[in-house]
Amino acid sequence: MKNWAGKRYWLVGASEGLGRALAQEMSAAGAELVLSARNTERLAVLAASLPGPASVVAVDIADHDSVQAAAQAAGDLDGVVFLAGVYWPMASQNWQAVQAETMADINFTGAVRVMGAVVPAMVARGRGHLVLTGSLAGFRGLPGAIGYGASKAGVMALAESMHCDLRATGVQVQLVNPGFIRTRLTEQNDFAMPFIMEPDAAAQVMFAHMNTRRFSCSFPRVFSWVFRGAQFLPDWLYYRLYSK
Repeated sequence: MKNWAGKRYWLVGASEGLGRALAQEMSAAGAELVLSARNTERLAVLAASLPGPASVVAVDIADHDSVQAAAQAAGDLDGVVFLAGVYWPMASQNWQAVQAETMADINFTGAVRVMGAVVPAMVARGRGHLVLTGSLAGFRGLPGAIGYGASKAGVMALAESMHCDLRATGVQVQLVNPGFIRTRLTEQNDFAMPFIMEPDAAAQVMFAHMNTRRFSCSFPRVFSWVFRGAQFLPDWLYYRLYSK
């Protein structure tokens, strides 16, 4: 296990769900946290409840200037965890343009904005830890996942490219791809969600991965095999099976 004592981490998207649960895990391990989201009231309550030091920095990751200002306010960082995301279930037959664009802008372009604000300084120092949150939904196109699946696929490809580039720089890049987690976002789903996890359990898996040197982690493990295995199916079989 890594020594987290005194390490300063910026958690972007920490106000609820997986982000909130991960903040509790990291604080208990000794990390000093900078908590960011748009809802600073929730963050303040979270910060006050954590066993270790934590500060709150508001950020709107849809806005370049807000991200730059938040990164400056966060100060010197040992690591950044990008957890922010929005979700609406959406099929192509019921395309909602504003919601689809928002998913792309927050989930993917938001990650690009945050990474752009912190990566150069870490590369210059020759050290750092960057963790991005993808999804099992990002491995291959799924029905009813317009906006969300594509945005998470973008995050996953971003993390892979960063990992290629930064492997020998002292900056570690990691990717986590969760399945269903019980949050207010997944409450919108009207379909069965196999292997759904509580945020605390998902945070434990994520934090365990952050204590390793491995690049990616997809979970729940057995459920992830369905999505990872689908990458190897020929198109005619994949779409016959998964578009139903």
